Amino acid sequence: MDGKPASIGGSAAVLRDLLAQVPLLTQLAPASLDGVAALMRRHRYAAGEVIFHQGDPGTALYIVEEGEVKIVLGSSRGDEVVLALFGRGDFLGELSLLDGEPRSAEAVATVPSVLWILPRDAFTSFLTAQPQAALVLLAALSRRLRGADGRIHDGVFLDVRTRLVKLLVELADTRGRPGPHGVAVASRLTQGDLAGMVGATRESVNKWLRYYAERGLIRHERQRLIVVDPERLRAELS
Repeated sequence: MDGKPASIGGSAAVLRDLLAQVPLLTQLAPASLDGVAALMRRHRYAAGEVIFHQGDPGTALYIVEEGEVKIVLGSSRGDEVVLALFGRGDFLGELSLLDGEPRSAEAVATVPSVLWILPRDAFTSFLTAQPQAALVLLAALSRRLRGADGRIHDGVFLDVRTRLVKLLVELADTRGRPGPHGVAVASRLTQGDLAGMVGATRESVNKWLRYYAERGLIRHERQRLIVVDPERLRAELS
C-alpha cells in the first residue's frame, strides 16, 4: 500500500501557487485549480521513507511541494537503478492510474519532503472534466519515454566515463544550485545511485569521480557533489 505518514496542515494559498506551476494544471482557471486543491491531501515524508513500493496498487497521483523524490527500479538480486528525480512542481505516480497496473517502480524521498496526494477517483474525474489536461499529461509521458530511450541509447553506445559526465552535467543543469565555488547538485545521490543511473559498477563510477576530482572539475562537500566548472566538464563530452 502507499505510504501513510501523518497529515500536516497546509495553506490553500500555498497549494494554489504550487498547482499553478505544475505543467499538468497550468491551463486551468483559478476556480478549477481550487476544485482540484479541495480533493488533495498533504503529507510529509522523512528522508529515506518509501512513498510507494514497486508492485503496490496505483491509488493516487503525487505532486512534490518541497524536497525530492527518486524513482527506483529494483531487481530480485537487490540491485537498484534510479530512473528519475522529481522536485518541486513535478508529479509522479500517474502511470499506474492510467493503465490500472501495479506500480512499476518504487518512490523514495531522498530528503525530508512534502507531497500533495490526489486520489485515483478524483484524478480520473479531473481528466474527464479537463480534456486539455489529458493532452498535457500525454506530452509529459512522451518526454519521459524519450528520456528513457535516450538512456538506453547512451547505455549501448557511450562508455562509462562519457555516461557519467553527461549525467553530472545534466544534474548540474537541472538540480544544481550555483554558488561561489561551483554548482552544488541538490540531489543527495550515493555513488551507488550514480552507478545505477549510468548502468555501471560502483567501482567504475568511483574511479572516474576521483579522476575528475583530481582535475579540479568536481568535489565533495558536506555530502554534496559540487561541479566546480560546469563548462569545462561539459567540454569533456565533445
